[in-house]
Amino acid sequence: MTLSKSLHSFHIPVMGLAYTIDSPIRVAQFGISSVISIIDDELIEKMNAFYSKKFNLPYQEISKKAEDYRAERITSYLNLVDNIVKRKFSKFKTELSESKLALDNFIATLPNKSSIKEGLSNLMDEGSALKENIKNYLETHLTAGDIDVNIMTKIDKDNFVKGEQLHVEFNDAHASLRGFAKSNLSSSVVLSAGMNPRLYSYIENFKDFFPDSQGFLKKKIILKVSDYRSATIQGKFLAKKGLWVSEYRIESGLNCGGHAFATEGYLLGPILEEFKNKKSELIHDTHDVFAKGLSVKGLTVPEHPLDLKFTVQGGVGTAEEHEFLLENYQVDSVGWGTPFLLVPEATSVDKQTRDLMAKAQEKDLYLSGISPLGVPFNTIKGTTNEFFKQKRINDNKAGSSCPKKFLALSKEFGPEGICTASKKYQDVKLAELEAKRLEVSTSMYENAKAKITEKACLCVGLANASYLENDIPIKGQEQGVVICPGPNLAYFDKEVPLSTMMQHIYGNASVLSNVNRPNMFVKELKMYVDYLKNEIAAISEEVTTKQIKKWVAFKINLFEGIAYYQNLFLCSLSNKNIKIQNDLQFYKEELIAVAIPELEMA
Repeated sequence: MTLSKSLHSFHIPVMGLAYTIDSPIRVAQFGISSVISIIDDELIEKMNAFYSKKFNLPYQEISKKAEDYRAERITSYLNLVDNIVKRKFSKFKTELSESKLALDNFIATLPNKSSIKEGLSNLMDEGSALKENIKNYLETHLTAGDIDVNIMTKIDKDNFVKGEQLHVEFNDAHASLRGFAKSNLSSSVVLSAGMNPRLYSYIENFKDFFPDSQGFLKKKIILKVSDYRSATIQGKFLAKKGLWVSEYRIESGLNCGGHAFATEGYLLGPILEEFKNKKSELIHDTHDVFAKGLSVKGLTVPEHPLDLKFTVQGGVGTAEEHEFLLENYQVDSVGWGTPFLLVPEATSVDKQTRDLMAKAQEKDLYLSGISPLGVPFNTIKGTTNEFFKQKRINDNKAGSSCPKKFLALSKEFGPEGICTASKKYQDVKLAELEAKRLEVSTSMYENAKAKITEKACLCVGLANASYLENDIPIKGQEQGVVICPGPNLAYFDKEVPLSTMMQHIYGNASVLSNVNRPNMFVKELKMYVDYLKNEIAAISEEVTTKQIKKWVAFKINLFEGIAYYQNLFLCSLSNKNIKIQNDLQFYKEELIAVAIPELEMA
């Protein structure tokens, strides 16, 4: 089988709970693929009602009284999105065939090397029988963008009714998967945040994930990964069950939005190089396992490996970087996330938060500890969530009311779980700290208190932007908005029309006004050097041999990454490459100066 050719060489990854909740409705008709988070069924139900009304479509509320309400809400919304996208796509094709201006504008947003762009331009030059020729060409060559969904595998909390634990299929991520599996969509589920064997095994229950007699997959699996080893382990785990991974979505460990899963010092360039060099090996090794998995199930085994894409995302910001990733690493698509937060036509963000992001400088974007998952989280200073959270701390009412409980994953106080951002949890922890106040220094006390109270209610904060943008009432405790851009946002400083951003990606326009933006690989390197420094500086207990080995390996991997980049950018003595080489040498010297603690001899 051959890979189906997408209209664009970029995609919009999932962002938060709300920011891409309706992106397909906004952009899929232009051939742009995007990803909806399907964790928050309450937000999804509200958006279902909103868009049903907006497009004059029937809406039937699904209340929490329904046994499988979570999955049913997700299925219903995804079917609605599918319906609306098909309508808008059909209308858009008609507009293109009838309006020369609309067609000119559309052609301007396509990749320069696109065969479709060339074909449409040739038809425009011919001029005769324009409408019918254009219409036939569009019907044959144009496709809508994919309506993909994301499930963060860690958010798979056990659920209870009146103290009784429900069956595992009613866990949060399991129910989300079932909602997608039962929808009409022919698209992909992006599984992120690492391996969840129980969830992965649950996929076997749905026939749409298995190939038909022609090797067609109605529902596909995309794995978001940060290194080759993780990809092979997860890919073969699924293949043993007769499940094929159709795409490995490689993301920078730190130079990304939202949760940042740092590697052990492995940088994005060397990781991509390994994927490129071992692509054929990965495909064929996984196919062998996949074939056996299908045989055990008595299913048809495709004669050849199914389609497999490699894509990349995290920190890309220029057409030059975009093209380099496509050409040098032979990836199929590049994810552009953070820059689209400043494109109102593409993402769902309230005006106040968008203004905050447009003004953000490098110093305003930071890797925080606000996530209840205990994973570093990229965010921005000055959010409304930060304001309301600090006000509660000042009023001695720290913590959230925790209405949604998606991150109530700590089992410290019982099997039903509790969120570390909740008032209930923080009250206990602050009381424990207060009891030890006289035993520790003032600075240690304040640091410990700050670590307890810094956790933010992401469940509410990452959803509120859509409510505010669409004037949907927000009930309960004021949480404001949490926004999760990557550090790349610092170099994008204004709202941008969708068409202009597309032209920026393909090198036909520029939306960057900051000429000092570092190369994406250099920026990631800086973040990893800073990360190592902070890890060492933050150690508060006696250093162990294991910890020292980890830091030494981390440092060695960074040195190897720097050497790889120095060699990679030797090919040209352009001013940009000289700047990159100087930056690489600077961070190499910084890394040399990082002192790793030694074990104290008794």
